[in-house]
Order: sequence, then structure tokens, then C-alpha cells
Amino acid sequence: MTEHIINVERVEQEIALFGSLDENIKNIEKHFGVTIVNREGNIKISCEDEEMAFKAKRAIEELLKLITKGEELTPQMVNYVLALVASSEENKLKDMGKGVVCVTARGKVIKAKTVGQQRYLDEISRKTIVLGIGPAGTGKTYLAVAQAVAAFRDKKVNKIILTRPAVEAGEKLGFLPGDLQNKVDPYLRPLYDALFDMMGAESYQNYFEKGNIEVAPLAYMRGRTLDDSFIILDEAQNTTPEQMKMFLTRMGFNSKVVITGDITQTDLPDGKTSGLRVAMNVLKDIDDIGIVHLTAADVVRHELVQKIIMAYEKYEKNAAEKAKEKKKFYKKDTKKDVKNG
Repeated sequence: MTEHIINVERVEQEIALFGSLDENIKNIEKHFGVTIVNREGNIKISCEDEEMAFKAKRAIEELLKLITKGEELTPQMVNYVLALVASSEENKLKDMGKGVVCVTARGKVIKAKTVGQQRYLDEISRKTIVLGIGPAGTGKTYLAVAQAVAAFRDKKVNKIILTRPAVEAGEKLGFLPGDLQNKVDPYLRPLYDALFDMMGAESYQNYFEKGNIEVAPLAYMRGRTLDDSFIILDEAQNTTPEQMKMFLTRMGFNSKVVITGDITQTDLPDGKTSGLRVAMNVLKDIDDIGIVHLTAADVVRHELVQKIIMAYEKYEKNAAEKAKEKKKFYKKDTKKDVKNG
């Protein structure tokens, strides 16, 4: 039997570590197959497997470090730390949440919650153009808007421009009520929501009326030069290669561009190539352009979202392998028919 003892100095840290109804400790016990007992601030970890006991110890130590830094231990955060420790990658945690990106109108602090998100934010800070690619829930758009608001507040840029391609996904624009702006507003709603959260509705409206904030469909960007702006193109997987080229060539002086998208969720008509997929290949070797891939591990929504994404990835991988085998069998069968001719 291997045992490790960790001393927790403050009761507040102990409460945060254990979580509601000891859910965090139960999670650690289940994950590593250990027994954890708390006696007056001394946490004892016991296990027949020496390696698992050590990993459980490392997990608790890393969680205590996050608590000391003021992080909230959500179930997603705990699972994320346990996964990193299990794969001996806990050293990556030191680079996570290095600084506050932005504070929302309600006082909520925005910063990276995963290593992937921190890498994404670092690239946005360093590079002029960044492509953030990953599944839903990884914070691609929200963190980009936070960076844009922070740059605007620090007077690094004079304007925030948020845009998306207005691609129909089942409904026809013509059947929606209202004028053109009313028809495209539903497509832009996630961008409005992020800005309202960061700035507050009143401040947003004030800057919007002054022309410092613009939220518009991608088509409105044609023929313009965007100087002194922080520009975000969201849902870029729904652009055509021509639209993506048009957008990229709008950038002017003292501007920063962030392009976000999920190449697994394209709403383009069958046979149409995604402009984001093309851009990833065309721009990959250009200096001052960063490409960051976020994964299911970076999902910060409900933990079921992460499981759903992983299940779909597994399903699509199996489907692709079956299609490949079927194609291989068909070719082999065709050759046999030709030979028997």
C-alpha cells in the first residue's frame, strides 16, 4: 500500500478542493482508483498502485495551485486537470490563465480556462492575423471578442468590427420578416450577445451609434479598407474561397484580424469548398499569421458538450474507415470482373 499526505493550510482551500458534497474528491478517487481521507487539514491518499497514488497526489497539488490563483473548480476544470495529470502533461497548466483578458460589464473576469485557450490568446496578442479552429464551446468567438474589447478600451484600436457570412441553414432569408437588416440580425445574434456581455447594453449602444462598433454580414465588407480596427470573422467555415480572399484583403493599417470557425460544421451547399479550409493551407507558412487548433479538451460548456463532440468524432472516424474499406473492396472486385471479362 502506497500513501501520500498533503497538508492544506486554509479551510477555504479545503472546501474549494472537495467541492459540493465532496464531488471533486470522489471524482479523483474514481479516476485514479485511490482512497482519499481528510483529517484536520491533512489529506491522505492511499492506493495499492504506486503510480496511481502519485498521480492522485499530483492532481490534488495542481488543483490547490489553481485555487490559490483564484480559479473556480468547476466539474469541467477538474476533469481537465485529471486528464492532463493522467497523461503526465500537468506541466502545461503553468501556462494557463496567465492574465486577465477582459472584465465584463458585470465584473466577470475573462481569462483562459484551458491550455489550448491560452495558446489561442497568446497568438492573438503576438500575430496580426489568427485563425482559431475548433468545435463548438471552445471559446473561439467569446475570447476573440474579449481581446477586441480589451484592445478598444486600451485605445490600441479605434473600432471593433464583427462579421459573419449569412449562410442559410434550412430557412430562406426571403421568408423572414422585416427589411434586410432584420433578416440578417439573427445570424449575427451570437456576436451581439458577446458584446453586450463585455460592454453592457448601454455602452454598446453608445459606441454603436458613434460608429466605433460595427456588426454586419460579410457581404458588407466588400470594397472597404479597414484601418485601425480589431476585426473578427466568425463562422468562417461557411465562407467560400472567394469570400475569404475578399475578407483578408480588406485589412488596413494598425488592424488585427481573428478568424474563427469549425470545419466539421459547414452549412455550405454540397460540393462547395470551405474558404476556411483553403485559407488554412494557403496561409500556413506566412509570418505574422497564426493558426490555432482547439479540440474537445478545450470545451468549456456543459461537460456533455465535450462528450457529444468526442462521440461524433469517433462516429465520423469509423464512418470514414468503413467508406475507405468499401471503396477498397469495390476497386478489388472491379479488377476481378475485368480480369474474368
